[in-house]
Amino acid sequence: MRDLGVGFGRLLKGQRWMARHGRSYGFGLLPGVITLVLYAAALVALAVWGEDAVSWATPFADHWSSPWQGLFRGFLTAVLFALGLLLAVLTFTAVTLLVGQPFYENLSERVDAEVSPDGTAPRSRLPLWRELWISARDSLRVLVRAALWGVLLFALGFLPFVGQTVVPVLGLFVTGFFVTEELTAVALQRRGVELHARLALLRSRKTLVWGFGMPLALAFLVPFAAVFLMPGAVAGATLLARDLLGEENADGDWAPHAPDAPGAFGGWPDSEDAAK
Repeated sequence: MRDLGVGFGRLLKGQRWMARHGRSYGFGLLPGVITLVLYAAALVALAVWGEDAVSWATPFADHWSSPWQGLFRGFLTAVLFALGLLLAVLTFTAVTLLVGQPFYENLSERVDAEVSPDGTAPRSRLPLWRELWISARDSLRVLVRAALWGVLLFALGFLPFVGQTVVPVLGLFVTGFFVTEELTAVALQRRGVELHARLALLRSRKTLVWGFGMPLALAFLVPFAAVFLMPGAVAGATLLARDLLGEENADGDWAPHAPDAPGAFGGWPDSEDAAK
């Protein structure tokens, strides 16, 4: 239970850090605004034509008597929209981070440098184009995993009672995990931690991850909230990444049960020296 509180504390601390650096806040909103407009258009299209899509996919119900046909197709339309909303939440972070990669990379470095005891931040040895390629590739891999979970939850949504109670809770856990993975990837990729190692880190501290990601996933369901929370979420995820790797902060705060060294998870042996 302690890790849940630590994870949530990192989320709040990231938002406070962003509030203290308001001059950069406006630039951090732009990628989220662009992504929000695209996603809003897709969800509106799903709401408008979702019923037609369900009718096309269920021709066997054309001759059902009223009210069963309407109830059946109405339920499927609602489930389809819920799945679209879940996928939007799962993928919003990845797309926003990709659009705003240079800004969020710089933001993460500034957080690292401010909380590090020696005032330095690990830096990637890779050129920007290579970082963008790795970020896009890894995001696609994560989104495939998230989509598989989404399909499974969609199927479970047809189960009576379970689909209306257990499935939404499971969806929140899944969303919180993958949202945290995408956000911490900014800081971890800069340290040379590959995708499989990032996933291993997150799985080793699932309660810490859920403490950070689940409240954020719930907040992302509120219209426009994701746009305003994204910059602070990146800042908080940088602090969380330091916890996962057992790195000391300037205030002496350590993460409990952290691994012995970043190199154990595939990071650069000394990211700061490697950048020189």
